[in-house]
Amino acid sequence: MTMTKTAVIYDPLYLEHYTGVGHPESPQRLTAIMNGIKRIRLLETGNCVLLASKAISSEALEAVHDPSYSKAIERISRSGGGAVDSDTILSAKSYDAAMHAAGGMLDACELVLAGKFSNAFALVRPPGHHAGTHGRALSASSQGFCVFNNVAITAANLIEKHGLERVMILDIDVHHGNGTQEIFNTTSKVLYISIHQDGRTLYPGTGFVDEIGEGEGEGSKVNIPLPPYSGDEIYLKVLKQIVIPIATEYRPEMMLISAGFDAHHTDPVASMRLSSMGYLEMFEATLSLASKLCSGKLAAVLEGGYNLDTLSKLVPGVIAKMAQVPFSITDKRLSSSSDTTKLVGQVIKQVKTTLAPYWSFNLRDIRNRCNNSTN
Repeated sequence: MTMTKTAVIYDPLYLEHYTGVGHPESPQRLTAIMNGIKRIRLLETGNCVLLASKAISSEALEAVHDPSYSKAIERISRSGGGAVDSDTILSAKSYDAAMHAAGGMLDACELVLAGKFSNAFALVRPPGHHAGTHGRALSASSQGFCVFNNVAITAANLIEKHGLERVMILDIDVHHGNGTQEIFNTTSKVLYISIHQDGRTLYPGTGFVDEIGEGEGEGSKVNIPLPPYSGDEIYLKVLKQIVIPIATEYRPEMMLISAGFDAHHTDPVASMRLSSMGYLEMFEATLSLASKLCSGKLAAVLEGGYNLDTLSKLVPGVIAKMAQVPFSITDKRLSSSSDTTKLVGQVIKQVKTTLAPYWSFNLRDIRNRCNNSTN
């Protein structure tokens, strides 16, 4: 049995994207993660390889973002920086960092697709899933710290350059990835599933159950808005009852994860109750799913997550899980109230009812159909 090898993409250039004193999306996020990786000697196991990034090509960038938008970002950055909006701040090196962030995720996927690594995690910043074709996406008031949509650029590249027909993006950031949804809203070549805090209680105020895509994309956009204070058992129930059945029926050729760690109970920007163990269990389930559906071809990209102590322990733990390196983590589990659990039951029922014309949620029926189609 060959040991899993995980590519870890990182570049010191990402630290040169300065967002200002007190801004939650700070360079210290990556410094904390890299210090955590060093502390547990993860790279010395031989199961993880640290790789630098290279900048995305303008062609790959403009497959997703309008040239006027990318040129505006470059202009602001090259002139010394400034505010794109109230949340999204650029410095002199932000354009270069963003180009390398997108390039880092794209490189990660191409390495996995080529069979050089079993899976990959792109430790990049600035994050990306709120950035739409022209920046602000859907009805959001800002870009939510995001510059170029790293996961969307990668998915578009997999489709256009590598000929993939079915790419799955699982977005576990606590905020809905409105940019990603907007970019792929009209195509079924991307199955986008987002598990996030209800948009009535948190930025960007989108990602409701009835947002299922349009035209050819109808039914391939799955939004699971959870009430505040949802914990481990709720996330795992959603995975089991919605994500796994839909993914199994879709049969992706590659899985991408928008990995936000801001649903953790210590995070300062949201109100969820995921524990570190809950995160690891979600990744374990997703890795198992990728193994069954697409020969394990999976790549994750860093999105949100703003508690530095949590990031320093949890992200290295996730990468260790991907690389099959033994790792233990301690954290308290916070249970969800009976009222929250009841609300979640209603959300799950609403999702299943809304998407029933497009998907079966019975795994036995799905597996039988898949077996019959291959016989």
